[in-house]
Amino acid sequence: MSRFKIGDAPNRREDQAFLTGAGRYLDDLAFAGMAHAAFVRSPHAHAEIRSIVTTEARRSPGVIAVLTAADVARDGLNALRPSYEINVKTGAPLAFMPQPLLAVGKVRYVGEPVALVVAETFALALDAAEKVSIDYRPLTAVTTPDAAMAPGAPLVADGVSGNLVLDWKTGDTAGVAAAMASAAHVVTQRIGNHRIVTNPMEPRGAIGSYDSASGRTTVHVSSQNVHAIRDHVARVLGVAPDTVRFVAPDVGGNFGAKNFVYAEYALVAWAARVTGRPVKWIATRSEVFLADHQARDHDAVATLALDAAGRFRALRVESTANAGAYLMSAGGVQTFQYVHLPGTVYRIPSIALRIRAAFTNTTPVGVTRGPGFAEAVNIMERLIDIAARQTGFDRAELRRINMVPAAAMPMTNSFGETVDSGAFPETFERALTAADVAGFSVRRAASEARGVLRGLGYAAHIKGTGGSPHENAEIRFETDGTVTMTVGTHSVGQGHATTFPQILADRLGIDNDQIHFRQADTDLIPIGGGSGSSRSTYMGGTAIWRAAEMVVAKAIPVAAEMLEAAEADVRFEDGRFVAGAAAVVADKTPDAIHASGDAAGYGNILSNRSVSLAEVAARVRAEGRSLDAYYRWTRDWMTFPTGTPSTPTSLPVKRVQRTGTHVVEVEIDPETGRVTLARYTAVDDYGTLINPKIAAGQVHGAIAQGVGQALGEEARYDSESGQPLTGSFMEYAMPRADYFPPFALTFDGTRCTTNPLGVKGAGEAGAIAAFPAVTNAVHDAIAALCGGVPEELDGPATPERVWRRIAAARRARSS
Repeated sequence: MSRFKIGDAPNRREDQAFLTGAGRYLDDLAFAGMAHAAFVRSPHAHAEIRSIVTTEARRSPGVIAVLTAADVARDGLNALRPSYEINVKTGAPLAFMPQPLLAVGKVRYVGEPVALVVAETFALALDAAEKVSIDYRPLTAVTTPDAAMAPGAPLVADGVSGNLVLDWKTGDTAGVAAAMASAAHVVTQRIGNHRIVTNPMEPRGAIGSYDSASGRTTVHVSSQNVHAIRDHVARVLGVAPDTVRFVAPDVGGNFGAKNFVYAEYALVAWAARVTGRPVKWIATRSEVFLADHQARDHDAVATLALDAAGRFRALRVESTANAGAYLMSAGGVQTFQYVHLPGTVYRIPSIALRIRAAFTNTTPVGVTRGPGFAEAVNIMERLIDIAARQTGFDRAELRRINMVPAAAMPMTNSFGETVDSGAFPETFERALTAADVAGFSVRRAASEARGVLRGLGYAAHIKGTGGSPHENAEIRFETDGTVTMTVGTHSVGQGHATTFPQILADRLGIDNDQIHFRQADTDLIPIGGGSGSSRSTYMGGTAIWRAAEMVVAKAIPVAAEMLEAAEADVRFEDGRFVAGAAAVVADKTPDAIHASGDAAGYGNILSNRSVSLAEVAARVRAEGRSLDAYYRWTRDWMTFPTGTPSTPTSLPVKRVQRTGTHVVEVEIDPETGRVTLARYTAVDDYGTLINPKIAAGQVHGAIAQGVGQALGEEARYDSESGQPLTGSFMEYAMPRADYFPPFALTFDGTRCTTNPLGVKGAGEAGAIAAFPAVTNAVHDAIAALCGGVPEELDGPATPERVWRRIAAARRARSS
């Protein structure tokens, strides 16, 4: 028996199954009579569909159905709508067209679904899909926001003028203009955050089945957000949500790509209804590159005003986001996360933003770790380094003198958003000390002696916990003495089956192996917000804690009766209800204490009376009642209108923030441009750590993704044809193990004040900080060759790009 509490670091209990091949992922599931689906996808970025001929495909061996947009219309299915349809800050509607399940009249990106083939096997479905004959008339494609917004550009979305999803301004425009007019220094730079493909190890997929007797549809899906996706799919099918069940088995990663609804989920559910057979679809890796929501793709022109002492006076950002062909999450990211803390951890009296998002003939953009916050932090941290190089200030000192001090917490920024806790300058100094920044010059000299360049980069990060503001948890006492806990958020690799029982074990004094953990089934619990935006431990953990409090409150009257004591005299300690002034000696009987000669302990045990929670639960059950508890809550600072839970109309006044500083050193071979990550140090504030080992694993994974974006990952398109140029791992450079040195991690938490656990999210910050920290280190390494101000890299620091910068700098110096 084991009882791991909050702060303990046991191994993940779910890993035994994963490491021994006993995990149950989507492709492991099979159902009687199951058929298989394959999609016919557009080979064009923009084209008119003149005709679709399915005759030969329908005659192919093993084919059960070939479905097109005409069949969708015949059955009255609805198009997909985005997760956010309004500007969250203003309430103004966003411009968009609903996404058809199967292309109607036109295709708008390479990989858009045009037809669906269902056959006895996946191979037969693929063979038949190749026989669907589609006559396309190619149209001009636009792949960047600048091209999409240019006069005369072809329209991507019907009825959306100028391809603009939104174009709005917010902040202190007049104050920024005045500050910049009087500033000692004004620094402007275009800063990009290029597009990436999230590429979870397990591809997306869905298995749909339909019970004609009950009229219920069940979809097994590899997803991080089953309740929200269920609601979207129910709307598409035109049925009530309670007639649709979504279940996620073990999920092999998500990183945002599995957060939102896709046409394939609804189509597979519909195909099961049409064919009367369970229908299975698992994406190929090629489909992941073509059809999974991609991320980032955000450009900004940022201007920072400083006074003579280096204090920040104003920040102006004019930014443009690429939404892709259809609106998925850009409305929420660009009007909520991105505008939450544009000055990040720094004191900036005046900030003004202009934000645009445009449709293009590219894969729709969704989210990945730190959406909106990653873009804001990248702008700020890159801009500070650029300002330092251009004005002569020390990069570290600029950060020191402008960070909000701990004494100013809680902090309210110029947008009225509140950060409840944090010690930014202290964390920054600890990071510099842990990274031995004082010894960097010695290491740089040693690198130069070996003929390589060495650079140092910093990034201070901050990220708010968001996602759905609704969550719930149920605690149920079983007849065998175990406890079943069900939550509406679910794990997609984070280790909830370990950390959530730790929370309950701490609160109720239950052995961890007596706790059964359930998740990811919309029939098990009424609502759920999924695992996006680092919300799981904050939201789900709070629900568990409050439900446990309800258990204790229900049990105290029964315990008082059993102890023949007044309720006011009964307290709950480590799994037992105690009546008396002194604490009971756990796990020792009076006879054992007497035999040991512990007279004081014997006296205490005789003067106290106690019963265990399990004993109270058994007593209550014998009386035909239970200690079961259900707790549902909504963050009181984020409200949603009735009927549309995905479209908030009021803004939070505060969010849980996690912060920290990452310090990076790189070495660059000037002859090849190859960047090597030499040292990586992180000091992060994640509040209370439920399980430090799991938190460290989350940080490792997030850093790996941020470094991957900084050094290699980039989703690219041909600017004329709109064809993806990075459609496989042959062209798309995922980070590998030899990218990374050992990470030096320190957790320096300040307890969060907005939840009873004191927790903050840990899963996204590494990706937010790593990208600008590594990029700043690369520029620092090149700076000596470039007169101190290197030309900014556009995209990841690939060997070719870095080599070209070095070569250009050498030519400039020799001329």
